[in-house]
Amino acid sequence: MANALISIIIPVYNAEKYLRRGLDSLLAQTCGDWEAVCIDDGSTDGSAAVLEEYAARDARFRVLRQGNSGVSAARNRGIREAHGEWVTFLDADDWLSEDILEVLLPHTRRESV
Repeated sequence: MANALISIIIPVYNAEKYLRRGLDSLLAQTCGDWEAVCIDDGSTDGSAAVLEEYAARDARFRVLRQGNSGVSAARNRGIREAHGEWVTFLDADDWLSEDILEVLLPHTRRESV
């Protein structure tokens, strides 16, 4: 999404067992103005297939691939590729409460973050 308000950077390395819960938590967000920039950092399990499945279901998911370079390199690439006004991170084995983006966004505006 070229005009997403929030870019969520997700570095992924061999997280197939946990990945769906986090991606599903994005789909459940009450604020839908986001993009997920998913960086497959050379996974050798089924992580890439899971990412592609979600990208096929929802255009807000973008999948980038790179050879294993570590979580910091994956995050940095995600930042470079992000289109959102705001950037946040989600680890591949974490998930978000369904209203977290909606709850936090007004604070960024009110507090001039």
